[in-house]
Amino acid sequence: MKLEEIKKFVEELRGLSQEELAKKENELKKELFELRFQAAAGQLDQTARLKEVKKQIARVKTVQSEIK
Repeated sequence: MKLEEIKKFVEELRGLSQEELAKKENELKKELFELRFQAAAGQLDQTARLKEVKKQIARVKTVQSEIK
């Protein structure tokens, strides 16, 4: 993701409620699980997506802690 996309993503997260943030985190964790499964099976084409999803999860957790 580019810096502009990251800023837009974080601003979008800050506009969400705690429940919506938890739902977003669960969606990203599910996607990460699926990507890891594909990587283990040798079917993953975009290996950079793993790192990107991990960072997105961290951003969601950071915004959740800011709200608390």
